[in-house]
Amino acid sequence: MQTNIPNTLFCLVCTLLFSFALQAQEGQNNSIPVKAKDTVVPAMNTEEINLALQQKDTVVKDSVRPPQLLTDVVSYTASDYMRLSPRENKMYLYNKAKVVYGDMTIEAGLIVIDNAKNEVFAYGITDSTGTYIQTPIFTQAQKTIEPDSIRFNFKSERALVYNSRTQESEFRVKGQVTKRENDSVYFMKNVRFTTSEDIDNPEYYFYARKIKFVPGKKIVSGLVNMYIADVPTPLALPFGYFPMTEEHTSGFVIPSFGDSQFGYNLQNGGYYFAISDYVDLMALGSYYTNGSYNMEFTSNYALRYRFRGNFSFRYEKQFNSQRGFPDFSERSNYNIRWSHNQDAKANPSSRFSASVNLGSSQYYQETINQSNTGNFLNNTLSSSVSYSKTFPGEPGINLSLAARHSQNTRTQSINMSLPTMQLSMSRIYPFAPKVGAKKGLFENINLQYSLRSENQIQTTDSLFFKPEMFRDARFGAQHSIPISTNFKLFKYLSVSTGANYEETWVTKTYQQSFNEVENRVVRDTVNGFEAYRTYNFNASIGTTIYGMKSFGKDKKIQAIRHVMRPSISYGINPGFDQYYDTYERTNPATNQIELVDYSRFEGTLYGAPGRNFSSSIGFSLSNTLEAKVRSNDSTATEPKKITLLNNFSLSTSYNLAGDSLQLSPIALRGSIPIIDKKLDINFGGNLDIYALNNNNRRINKLNIENGGSLFRLTNGSVNFGYSFSSKDFEGGQKDTDEMDNETFRNGGRPDDLFGKSTDPSDNYKEEDPFEKKEKNPNSDWYHYKIPWDLRLAYSLNYSNNARQDQISAHSLMFSGNVELSPKWQIGVSSGYDLVNQGFTFTQLRFARDLNSWIMSFNWVPFSNRKSWNFLIRIKASVLSDIKYEKRRVRDRQL
Repeated sequence: MQTNIPNTLFCLVCTLLFSFALQAQEGQNNSIPVKAKDTVVPAMNTEEINLALQQKDTVVKDSVRPPQLLTDVVSYTASDYMRLSPRENKMYLYNKAKVVYGDMTIEAGLIVIDNAKNEVFAYGITDSTGTYIQTPIFTQAQKTIEPDSIRFNFKSERALVYNSRTQESEFRVKGQVTKRENDSVYFMKNVRFTTSEDIDNPEYYFYARKIKFVPGKKIVSGLVNMYIADVPTPLALPFGYFPMTEEHTSGFVIPSFGDSQFGYNLQNGGYYFAISDYVDLMALGSYYTNGSYNMEFTSNYALRYRFRGNFSFRYEKQFNSQRGFPDFSERSNYNIRWSHNQDAKANPSSRFSASVNLGSSQYYQETINQSNTGNFLNNTLSSSVSYSKTFPGEPGINLSLAARHSQNTRTQSINMSLPTMQLSMSRIYPFAPKVGAKKGLFENINLQYSLRSENQIQTTDSLFFKPEMFRDARFGAQHSIPISTNFKLFKYLSVSTGANYEETWVTKTYQQSFNEVENRVVRDTVNGFEAYRTYNFNASIGTTIYGMKSFGKDKKIQAIRHVMRPSISYGINPGFDQYYDTYERTNPATNQIELVDYSRFEGTLYGAPGRNFSSSIGFSLSNTLEAKVRSNDSTATEPKKITLLNNFSLSTSYNLAGDSLQLSPIALRGSIPIIDKKLDINFGGNLDIYALNNNNRRINKLNIENGGSLFRLTNGSVNFGYSFSSKDFEGGQKDTDEMDNETFRNGGRPDDLFGKSTDPSDNYKEEDPFEKKEKNPNSDWYHYKIPWDLRLAYSLNYSNNARQDQISAHSLMFSGNVELSPKWQIGVSSGYDLVNQGFTFTQLRFARDLNSWIMSFNWVPFSNRKSWNFLIRIKASVLSDIKYEKRRVRDRQL
C-alpha cells in the first residue's frame, strides 16, 4: 500500500493538470481557422444539402415516428459558402453567417452546426492582417450579447458564451465565461460590470468572480471589488445586489457622512418607495450627534393628459450647544410645498391648480440641510390653491374658489384668505340687435354682475394654526353691477361711459367711544349683519393720432412714424355721510368737548365707504416711435421695422372738488428697445409741480414760485434684464420646465442669477450640466464654437420726495456659464451694490465631466454664508449613491 502512494499521487496530479488544461483551453478566445475554399469538397447550395441529407440514411425508416427534437424551423445563410460534411454530420457556414431558430438569432464569421449533438458553434474569423473580425452576435427576446465565441444547444436551449458583452438598463456587462440556463437566467464567471460607455476600457468597473445575471431585473454577485482605472480600491462587499429594471423600483438611499457645528452627522439617508407608475415617495432623514435631526418626505405624481404635481414636507429640530450649558437653545422649523398643474385637455370647463409654499419664516435662513441661495434671498412666501368652473349658457357663469396665503419672512406676518369665492356673469347687451353688429350709444349698453366673498385672516408665525388665529378673522362679501356703453363721436373719437353700483356685506362692525378715565378710544365689536351701498360714474374719450416723416427709399432710415394715443377721463364719487357716526371727547389742548367722526365699517374687510365727495379729470398720453430702415439682407424686398420708443406714457389727474393740491404728480413710464425681443430698458418717474415747506411736506404753492424748477422729480427708476447665450447666434432655443426646477418651486428664480442650489438633499435630483450637450463625434475639442450663457439684471432707484436727493438702490447682478472644453464648465453668479459699495451674494461653480463620473465644486468665497461643497459621483442614476462629498457649511453664529 505504501509503495502505491507515489503512483497514486502522480496520477492525481496529472488528472488535475489535465482538467485544468482543458478548462484553460476552453476559456481561450482563439477562433477556428477556416480556409477560404475546400478544393476536395466543393461548396453546395441549399437544395444539394437537403438532397444529401435525404440520401445519407440507407436504412429503411421505422413506421414509428421518432420524437421531434427541434421545436421550430432552423434557417441559415452565409456569404461565402455553406459546406455539409456527411461524415461528421456537421454543416459549416462561412463569412457573414446567420442562423435563425425561433426568436433566437446568431450572426458570426463562422458557424458550425452539429446535427448529431443539436448544437451550434459560432466564432469570428481572421482577416488578411490577422485581426479577429465578425465576432458572434447572439440575439434573443430583444436582448443582445456580443461574445468572442458561442456554443448553443438547440434541444436544451443552454449555451456557453466566452467574453460576452451585453447592456442592460444603464449597466454594461462583460463576462469571461457565461453559462446560459434559459432566456432569463445567466451564470457568469470573472465578470466586470460598469456604466461606462467603453466596456473594454472603462474608467471604473465592479469585478466579481461569480454572478447570477437576470436580464432586465438584477445582478447578484459574491465578493465584489470596485476598480478605478484598473486599480483595485478598498471598496469591497462580501456580496452585491444591483437592480437593473428600467422601471421605478423601491430601494434604500445611502446617507452621506459629514461634520458641522451640530456634530458629526449622517445626512439624507432613507428609502424610496416606487408606489406605482403614477406616484412615488422619497423619505429622507438626517441625524447629528448633538441630537439635532430633520425629516423630509417628497412625492411626485402624474397622470398623462390629466395632471401632474409634487408634494414635499420638511421638518427639523435644532439643538444649539449641549443640554445643561447656559447657551443651550432649541428650535423647530418646517416647510410645506405643493405644486399641482392640470392638463388643459383634461376638462375644458373646470380647472384645479395649486402652488403652496408655507412654513416657518426662518426656515430658509436657519435650516441645517439647506444651501439654496435662490430661496434664502427671497423675503416672501406665497401660496394659492384654486378651483374654477365655467357654466355654459347665455349668459355664461364663472365660479372660482381659492385659498391664498402670503407670508413676510422678515416681519413674520401672515395674511391668509380661507377661502375666496368669486362669481361673475358674462356681459349682457339687452338692446343689441338679434342680427348684425352693435352700433351707437343705445345698442352698446351692457351690464355685468360679480360677487366676491372671502374670509381673511391676519396672524403671525407664533399664532399660526392656533385658536387665536381665527379670533380676529374678517368675513365679507361685495356685489358689483357695472353698466357701460361706448360709441364713436365725429368718426375719430372713441367715447365710453359707465356707472358702477356696489353693495358690501359684513358680519361684524366696530363701535367706538372715548374713555375719559383711561384717556383712550375704546373699540367694541358688534356681531351681526350690516351692509352699505356705494355708486360712482365715469367717462372717457380718446383717439389715435398718426404722424409720418419720410426720408426717401435710398436712405438708411427711410421713414419715422409717431403714434400718439391721448385720452381724457372724468370720474365722480359721491360722499356717503350716512354711514358715519360721532363720539365726544375732550380736547386736552383747549379742554373743550369736540366731536370725532368715525365709521362703524372701519376695520372691516373692505373698509369704510368714502365720505368725501370727489370729482376729478384725468389725462394720459401714450407715445410709440417706430422707424423703417433698409434691411441688411440684399434679398429682402421690404424695409425692416424697428421700435425706437415703446409705450412712453404721461398721466396725471386734477381734483375739481379739492381745495388744495388739486393736481396729482405727473407719472412717466416707458421702455427703450435695444435688442429686439431680448433687451428693453424700462424707466419711470414722477414729477410734482408743488413745493415743499421746511418740514418737507407738500404745500399749495408751485415749486417754480418757491425758487425751484417747474417740476420736481420725486422718484425715478431704471432697470433692465438681459439673457442671451451662444444658442441665440445659432438659432437654438433653450427648453426649460419651471415645474421641475427645485429653486423655482421653493419661491426663488428659475434661473441661476442668484446662484444654483447646493442643497445636499437635492443631489439625487441634480441635473448633469453636460447631459443635454450635443457632442461632436469627430472631435473632442471645440474649434471655434464655445457654448456659453449670460444673464444681466440692472436696477437703479432714485428718491427725492422729501429732499433726500439720494439713490436708494443701485445694483448690477450677473450670472454666466461657459464650457471651456467639452469636459470643463465654469460658472459664476454675483453682483455689485453701488450704494453700499460691496459685492452681493457671490457663488463660483466648477464642473468636470469624467465620462462615467461627474465632479462639481461650488464655492461661496465671502459673506456670512461663506461655504463650499465638493461632490464626485457616478452619473448613472442606478449608482448615484456611490459618491464622495465634502462640504463646509456656513457658520450660523455669524
